[in-house]
Amino acid sequence: METVMHTATAKRVRSVRPVGTRAVLAELDGLQDVLALQDMLNKSPLQGQVDVLAAAETVMVVGESAAATRAIGTRLLELEITAPEVTDSGLVVIETVYDGDDLADVAELTGLSVDGVIAAHTGQIWTVAFAGFAPGFGYMVGENEALTVPRRSSPRTAVPAGSVALGGQYSAVYPRSSPGGWQLIGRTGARMWDLDRAQPALVRPGDRVHYKAVREVVTAGAHSAGNTSAGDSQAGDSDKERHTESGLRILNPGPQSLVQDLGRRGFGPLGVSAAGALDRASLRRANRLVGNALSAAAIESVNGGLTVEAIGDQVIAVAGAPTTLTIESPSWVDSEGSDDDGYVQPGSQRTVPMAAPFALLDGEVLTVGAPESGFRNYVAIRGGVDAPEVLGSRSADTMSGIGPAPLVVGQELPAGEDTASTAVGSPELQPDFPGLPGHGVTVLDVVPGPRADWFDQEALDSLCGQDWLVTPQSNRVGMRLDGTPLRRTREGELPSEGTMAGALQIPPAGLPVLFLADHPITGGYPVIGVVRDEHLDLAAQVPIGGRIRFRLVPDAPDFTTTFTKTPEN
Repeated sequence: METVMHTATAKRVRSVRPVGTRAVLAELDGLQDVLALQDMLNKSPLQGQVDVLAAAETVMVVGESAAATRAIGTRLLELEITAPEVTDSGLVVIETVYDGDDLADVAELTGLSVDGVIAAHTGQIWTVAFAGFAPGFGYMVGENEALTVPRRSSPRTAVPAGSVALGGQYSAVYPRSSPGGWQLIGRTGARMWDLDRAQPALVRPGDRVHYKAVREVVTAGAHSAGNTSAGDSQAGDSDKERHTESGLRILNPGPQSLVQDLGRRGFGPLGVSAAGALDRASLRRANRLVGNALSAAAIESVNGGLTVEAIGDQVIAVAGAPTTLTIESPSWVDSEGSDDDGYVQPGSQRTVPMAAPFALLDGEVLTVGAPESGFRNYVAIRGGVDAPEVLGSRSADTMSGIGPAPLVVGQELPAGEDTASTAVGSPELQPDFPGLPGHGVTVLDVVPGPRADWFDQEALDSLCGQDWLVTPQSNRVGMRLDGTPLRRTREGELPSEGTMAGALQIPPAGLPVLFLADHPITGGYPVIGVVRDEHLDLAAQVPIGGRIRFRLVPDAPDFTTTFTKTPEN
């Protein structure tokens, strides 16, 4: 079982819980303590600290390694938390037209008149407690609870961008059109998320906000290229129109192909997950083979079907799921000599090996076949894919809509200059990959907690005692699993708290969701365990219809995070 050590009552941090091997969850006595600890960690980061994710009653701290995370957990228990200095600097004013669809319902729920709701909303200062749900979506808490209302029983499928809303004790502004279940009381023209700004989020954790009632919304400028999202088809259209002198042309993207690198770190407080390649080892391997920096951007494709044409002569390597790689040479290729002399014959077809560098000459077409095992492939081009960087990464984030759009037919990807050496790497051995549906079970190691205490031993035994089926509803956000549901032993819901890739979240129906790279940064369902970071690459290669078995590793010294503290008298 997980280890939870409690501090003395004089300390603000009540307890620290391990979140897998790379994060810890500090539990506090209230939102003011959350804000205070968040402020301290942002101003004076602990050694090895990578990210800080505040939530309703907790602060999750992500470490750069398992050893650093253990040290961070110990240090958190020793901190004397002091309240942050409150000033009027940085007060954000959000002009709001109060004509929301749920304004009258909120008046009825609170016992106020419509004017009373408006007065209560504008008559207090709101503090951004934490971010989540979407980039730029800040959970703001007020100075009183006069406007505490339940979320809608039936969420809307689409809430317009700029909607001002209430949910529970919080107020927020929807930064983009998205589903949502909060009560809508107004609208604003303020751009809550704008990648053209030095600070993309209009409000960040710790900021203070004043809503100002106005009669008319002043709309921000038109959508800019810097705000192109992964869900915006205009991104693909723009790339199609760009002429590329050296790179790859997409002839068939297959089921889904995305530009991915190793992701963006440190933007959790803005509501942005790391994203990046799901099988990081395969991306690194493909990049090594063509002489790139390990973090260079490449193409991530699923289940085969990707077809690309070389624009200019290129050096390519494909790693990940074993498959057949076929190259067709156009009939117009200038060829001299014969096959015995090592030249490419016009109109010929050949195969090339996985996990080895090869030349793809101008006009030649590479097709990635269906996997023989595994699920994802990584196609690296020497120099990397030169897609625009967003927050320091070229990765597409399907959850937040940040980064390049999914690849489309006719799109051209220019080759960059992200090389690490002049020599192309030698062929490499690949690991074993999960079998296709009906062929074997993939075993993943799981560290219990942070909310294993929401379940009894029977549920933990059931988690590890059955094979879980990967359903077609799975994606880069998370793998949805089917099997015998797990029963909670606690009633009610868990206040939102930080989460991470590898978390096994258990919704009320009892069927686990294994969070992957594009996961939301906060969640309100208990996490029974976290897949070991070293096994996430393996998890990413389990195909739809594949089966997973979990194995608890609570006693493994390399994976179990424990904290000790001598109680004070």
